[in-house]
Amino acid sequence: MRNNLINTSIKITKKAIKKIKYFISKKKNKKMKFRIFIIGGGCNGFKYEFILDEKISKKDIIIKLLEFSIIIDSISMQYLFGITIDYIENIEGSKFIIRNPQAKTTCNCGFSFDI
Repeated sequence: MRNNLINTSIKITKKAIKKIKYFISKKKNKKMKFRIFIIGGGCNGFKYEFILDEKISKKDIIIKLLEFSIIIDSISMQYLFGITIDYIENIEGSKFIIRNPQAKTTCNCGFSFDI
């Protein structure tokens, strides 16, 4: 299997790293990776999704960190260059959020954007 390893300029905060490590450790599967992908929908046209996944396709981009790997499909990657992944906990709840310099508009929930 050929994996695409590239410089993606993706940043991830310490809070997000800690939470992803926690979720992966709960699965007790060392092959588990953190997948980010884009789907149509949400308030502004596109929506961020996050899952734990152990499947990797030939067209996936793999970002290897010390503690775990992030997987992004090649179609979603074009929308994710330069993002910062963060994790917040507040009175409204807890969630991963993306700060995306390419997004022209984003909704208040932080999951939806338009380019």
